[in-house]
Amino acid sequence: MKKIALLFTASIFAAGLNAQTKWNFDPAHTIIEFEVSHMVITDVTGKFYSFEGEVTSDGEDFTDAKISFKIDASSIKTENERRDGHLKGPEFFDVEKHPHITFESNSMKKISGNKYKLTGDFTMHGVTKEITLNAIFNGIADDPWGNTKAGFKVTGSVNREEYGLTWNTTLDNGNLLVGTDVAIICRIQLVKAN
Repeated sequence: MKKIALLFTASIFAAGLNAQTKWNFDPAHTIIEFEVSHMVITDVTGKFYSFEGEVTSDGEDFTDAKISFKIDASSIKTENERRDGHLKGPEFFDVEKHPHITFESNSMKKISGNKYKLTGDFTMHGVTKEITLNAIFNGIADDPWGNTKAGFKVTGSVNREEYGLTWNTTLDNGNLLVGTDVAIICRIQLVKAN
């Protein structure tokens, strides 16, 4: 009987060690931003204002965390209504046909210290490709209201033409109006689920 009790206690303890922690994205403290070259001489930046997702991790260092993230493509803003309308239309995101941009992680590996490589399936404009992003883990802290928060900065780039966003115009000097490589800059705050 004692042996059964010990085995039961051990299994509960092991389950506790392997219990996954769920984190949600805090929209009030998360910024999803992009940057793309304009006429080669400057950059245009924009943000997506509507998104949702969750992260599950076995521990608080987030190694091998699972990440699921979805952006509402129509929430794009570049501080220019005419440009935003063009970006939402069929020559770019075509939000009527492709309303979401998604990311599903395949791996999150610690490289050194607080630096990670985040690899996953990125879907945009109906095309899915595996990409690898750089992630910096800025730590965990409790806010004044008793919530546990975790902070990351995630950066990388994608070639928009690989996702079917090929619209462009050639300038008189031979340069392209819009760059092909789009930088991704995400400042992320997660909140631990109760």
